[in-house]
Order: sequence, then C-alpha cells, then structure tokens
Amino acid sequence: MIALIDYGVGNLFSLTSSLKAIGAEVKVTSLKEDIEKADKIILPGVGAFGDAIKKLRESGLDKVIVDEVEKGKKIFGICLGMQLLFEKSFEYGEHRGLGLLKGKVVSMKGTIPAHLKIPHIGWNALIKKKEHPVFKYTKEGDCVYFVHSYFATDCEDSLIMTAEYGKELTAAVAYNNVSGTQFHPEKSGEVGLGILRAFAEWED
Repeated sequence: MIALIDYGVGNLFSLTSSLKAIGAEVKVTSLKEDIEKADKIILPGVGAFGDAIKKLRESGLDKVIVDEVEKGKKIFGICLGMQLLFEKSFEYGEHRGLGLLKGKVVSMKGTIPAHLKIPHIGWNALIKKKEHPVFKYTKEGDCVYFVHSYFATDCEDSLIMTAEYGKELTAAVAYNNVSGTQFHPEKSGEVGLGILRAFAEWED
C-alpha cells in the first residue's frame, strides 16, 4: 500500500485517480500508523514551501516521514513535495526542509533569462542524466507538465533529469530510497503514469 500524505497542500484527487488507474493500492492519510504500515510514501504539494513545512511540523508528520525513510521506506515527492525533501528553501525567506536530499531550493528569478515568464507553466521535454528504477519507463525527450517558480540546485548527487527553460533546471531526483519530480506526473499523461507505475514497482 502507498500512503499518500494529506497535510492540506496537495492535489490528492488527481493523484489518487492516477494511482488507481495503474492498479496501485493507495490510502490518503495523515495518520502516523497508516504511514508506518505503508510500503511506500508519496508526498505531494502545491503552494509555498514555508507554509507546507510548517504544516508538516505542526502535525508531527515531518518526524514520521523522516523516521520511515531512514528505516529504508521509499518516498516520492511531487512538485513542492519534492522541494521539501531538500535541506532548505529560499522561498520568501529561508526555511529548513526535511533534509533527506542534499541541496537547496531557489528562485528562477535572476537565474533564467528575464524575458521568460515565471512561474514556468506548461509542457517541457526531459533531459536524462542518469538511470534510476523510478524512471525506467521514461525516455529522453518525453514531455511532462510543470508549474513552478522555484527549483532545486546544488543537488548533483540526486540529479536524474533536467528540463530546459532558459537554462537546465532540475526536473527529477533520486538518491537511495528517496525520489521525486518537480513536474506533476498526475498531469503528464502516459509518461506520468509510467513514472507512478515504476515507483509502485520499485523494489531495489
């Protein structure tokens, strides 16, 4: 069973529908006992980093997630959920993340060419850097759907895929039992379903 973490900032309906479409058993939950019983964890997220990490900490879910991942449970973060896996974010101040991956989250402003719109919204092609079980069905050039103004950097250890938006920006990460995407698999058609399927199948 996959525990889909409900902490008030995720696109839970679309994700649940996508997971059920690939035949995965999923439980939307905010309960410690459900997360402990689950085989894997998905951490979704939309909105601001500071608000999201505050909600996780106030509920105690941050400690539950970190404890389970440190025991070896596999986790997949989506969009803001992926950003929360890193050490810190500079979105509206400086905020400490879950620290499950090395790196930081920074604004696109001042990084990408000034004529490009922020947030980056829309379909973009993936550039593959490394192979990983969660992305075994994903090919170079596959298109996925992004909505974001911030991106992860200084994350060479975990960088799996990038996408070009004025410069190459982090699109997908994975290191040991921790993985995630800046884009939304649940909004990315068959490519996205393939990634969710690979995560559900991931045993290595």
